[in-house]
Amino acid sequence: MLERRIRALVLAEAANPEWVSVPLVGWSLASALREVADVHIVTQIRNRDAFLRAGLVEGRDFTAIDSEKLAAPLWKLAERLSMGKGVGWTMKTAVTTLGYGYFERLVWRRFGAAIRAGEYDIVHRVTPLTPTASSSIAPRCKAARVPFVLGPLNGGVPWPKGFDAERRREREWLSYVRGAYKALPGRTSTLAAASAIICGSAHTRSEIPARFREKTVWLPENAVDPARFTRIAPQPGTLPLRGCFIGRLVPYKGADMAIEAALPLLRAGSMTLDIIGDGPQAADLHALVQREGVGERVNFHGWLEHGAVQDVAAQAQLLVFPSVREFGGGVVLEAMALGVVPVVVDYAGPGELVSDATGYRVPLGQRPRIVAALRDRLQAIAADPSVLPAQARAARTQIAERFTWAAKAGQVERIWRAVLDGKSPPQELPPPG
Repeated sequence: MLERRIRALVLAEAANPEWVSVPLVGWSLASALREVADVHIVTQIRNRDAFLRAGLVEGRDFTAIDSEKLAAPLWKLAERLSMGKGVGWTMKTAVTTLGYGYFERLVWRRFGAAIRAGEYDIVHRVTPLTPTASSSIAPRCKAARVPFVLGPLNGGVPWPKGFDAERRREREWLSYVRGAYKALPGRTSTLAAASAIICGSAHTRSEIPARFREKTVWLPENAVDPARFTRIAPQPGTLPLRGCFIGRLVPYKGADMAIEAALPLLRAGSMTLDIIGDGPQAADLHALVQREGVGERVNFHGWLEHGAVQDVAAQAQLLVFPSVREFGGGVVLEAMALGVVPVVVDYAGPGELVSDATGYRVPLGQRPRIVAALRDRLQAIAADPSVLPAQARAARTQIAERFTWAAKAGQVERIWRAVLDGKSPPQELPPPG
């Protein structure tokens, strides 16, 4: 006998199929859940037109909440306080999160009666991802005896030692006192009222108080849409190697470390490197490759549309991505989906997604240590590139089995069914460590 489909109210304040980062995660998970349950999505008014263009019917499939009275001025304030475009993300998150409570108040005004009447089996807040945003709806759901699921939560990975200069260049002043959010009103009541807390990283899970830890599930927030990643990288297992870096060109992402580590192989003609992305470090990187005489071996592609990234990446054998502060590591999963073997720093998101079977992790340290370890790893790969095809196959298999949005929706549905049965949420994937 088939189980009845769960009736779920999914709160995704940030959810947009036409954007990237958190809004794309919110959209991808919320829309994937519609395939396994009877889901009504609640989002912010700024996403309404994109939902309509994606074919969803307003009122039936989703409701757009107009919280712009507070959200719009807070975003403008966050832009000013962060002192630059594309930087100061901790400040932006902190300021815009101040308005999230107003969004939930409007959501409860619209759906509170239906929740209390039992029209939904479960309420799940998918976004915001930040663990600093409390929920006034969580305790109200508990009072109504409707399970409330929180997450995936992620963010706030500490800046590693030795990268204070990079932190300052990113205008991350607020990150020095970010831990103060744990004392904010509403955090404890939110965690206490949640039936399950999905944590996108081991760090976020470690920040959940011990008395609530049994309700936590480690489940990275990112996944891959197979329809958007259809190419397969060539993995001949021979030289020369082709590596790629994908990301913003800012110091903490490590494009300069990738180039410096690869210099011996670039000079020897054993490797080429594609740099996909743009940012304030671009001019310095161009100067670096010219100064080192490897301009013909390093190709700068600039910023590319999301769909065009795979056209370049799928020609590579390696993703060389030594970022030292990456929450989710979506680019790592996307590379693995193409059969591009990742080489990452063993810290935060990327370090939790890559195993010995699917790629390489170099130890975290200060910058010279990372460059040296990355150089040693690249030279070891060049000495025996025959290992890459098997790793690429393992990476693609792992993505297909665990990290598509359809797989993610199935993982979440099983969490829902467990809490509806009064059980602790299952550990869908083996926790890192």
